[in-house]
Amino acid sequence: MPAPQPSLDADVAIIGSGIAGSMLACGLAKAGMRVLLLDGASHPRFAIGESMILETSEVMRSLADVFDVPELAYFSAERFFPLIGGSHGVKRHFGFAAQRPGQPHDPRDSIQAVIPKEPYGHEVHIYRQDSDAFYANLAVELGATLIENTRVEAADRIEGGMQLQTSNGQYTAKYVVDASGYRSVLAEQHGLRDFDLETQSYGLFTHMVGVKPMPANPRGALPFSMAEGTLHHVFKGGWMWVIPFNNHPDAHNSRVSVGLMRDPRIHPSGDVNPEDDFRAFIAQYPDLKAQFEDASASRPWVKTGRIQYSSHAAAGDRSFLLSHAAGFIDPLFSKGLYVSLLSVLMLGQALVKAFAEDDWRTERFEGIGRATRELIAQNDALVAGAYKSFAHPDVWRRYSVLWLSGAYLELVKLTTLRKSGAICDLDKLEKLQLVGGGYPAFAELSTKMQDTVRRWQPDDQGSTRATLDEMDRLLASADFLPPTHLEIARGATHLPKKKFGPKLLLRKGGLFGQPDYRCHFFGSENVWSLGTFFLKERLRYSALAARHRRAQKARSAI
Repeated sequence: MPAPQPSLDADVAIIGSGIAGSMLACGLAKAGMRVLLLDGASHPRFAIGESMILETSEVMRSLADVFDVPELAYFSAERFFPLIGGSHGVKRHFGFAAQRPGQPHDPRDSIQAVIPKEPYGHEVHIYRQDSDAFYANLAVELGATLIENTRVEAADRIEGGMQLQTSNGQYTAKYVVDASGYRSVLAEQHGLRDFDLETQSYGLFTHMVGVKPMPANPRGALPFSMAEGTLHHVFKGGWMWVIPFNNHPDAHNSRVSVGLMRDPRIHPSGDVNPEDDFRAFIAQYPDLKAQFEDASASRPWVKTGRIQYSSHAAAGDRSFLLSHAAGFIDPLFSKGLYVSLLSVLMLGQALVKAFAEDDWRTERFEGIGRATRELIAQNDALVAGAYKSFAHPDVWRRYSVLWLSGAYLELVKLTTLRKSGAICDLDKLEKLQLVGGGYPAFAELSTKMQDTVRRWQPDDQGSTRATLDEMDRLLASADFLPPTHLEIARGATHLPKKKFGPKLLLRKGGLFGQPDYRCHFFGSENVWSLGTFFLKERLRYSALAARHRRAQKARSAI
């Protein structure tokens, strides 16, 4: 007869109650597990990572479905504003404005990727102190135990689980998930950090008030003002984000998130006060100087060293490095939260199964660990190429198609996985590649485009011309790319505001594309089944449905 297992405080202990750790706690608690959520600080608190993207929103909807927790989708669309409040901003596009020192912005150097309004509504700029507190509190409502102001100092293997040494005593659990970010106790304790990454950048960031909208395009060529979405000013060796929370009629938050990211090899980091550094830098660019001339910080500035890191492993003995504990590259393209929540989706399902079978062997989680590390590596390559391409607007315009088409294909794959029920198939989720939806032809195009940019010598006109020609050849040979994305490479300033039309049914460049493309992304799906799905989704995520949920929750609280 086997010896009885020792009594432990929890089935799973999660270190860090940020958005990823708290959402994981919600799913596990709803599944009936004893969850202990430990945090060295308390809510509410400042955090960045505020820009939602279509792929992240789709993963939130998948989390809500898989764990039967509707609230996990509440930050996926503006139609949930009645439930999450007016402290968050609206995101109608993902916008870029190329800047040159001493010159006003040329409207022809704009790119605006419009977020489709249907079937879910536009996306959200998340005010993280509210969203993170929302999910930490929801985890408690669902049965998790939250212990704040408790720093985890060590995690050691014991019989049947792990023992955590903290600033307030000891806690035990069958399994530990570290979601505490760069200062991960598990990564430090086991020497897991890896800094051999291609991207190099450091940042300054804060929240500001009094930020002016970017001047409207005088030609009226963009569907939305840049203030209605996430604005990226890009320049040689870096970029700046401008994320407003005050950009819709129901907003009651006057703050704007502002961050400046630079490559230290081009813009060395000196011993300068971060606000003085910010002001001196933007003074080189007339439009940036004008946009921030009346702005002031509403909280202290933060200045970082180099922010890139990864890990030699994510899955360990009775432990896992989740999201930013495993690695981080750069806020460009807003992929960090996507990687975090996709990891939550994979790990959460694996933990529920491990709990049901009482089998916590490391090999059950190694595939998810490899997938997490591969997502970080893919982001490194994507971002490094973008930083280099910013040196020339025409190179950047062509390179941007990798991001545009990669995000589109990733979204298509995520959506069809959820529709078919395969979102619970970990083997399929582990094959996603951050951009491209795991489609081999896109992976090949991505590798060739990135290698072309790596070889490029920006200060050599002949090299620039050859690079542009090679990028044009590669894009023209990829018959699966949407025509609207190729038009961006040729000089268009925005994607169409209306996303759905007859062109989607074309055999070449349409939604279904060529046979291998159709098989990879759609399987046996057809336009009618997808149309029915999106109609049901439109009703499910309507403003009326959001109001109904709010009324139900209010009644249940009385």
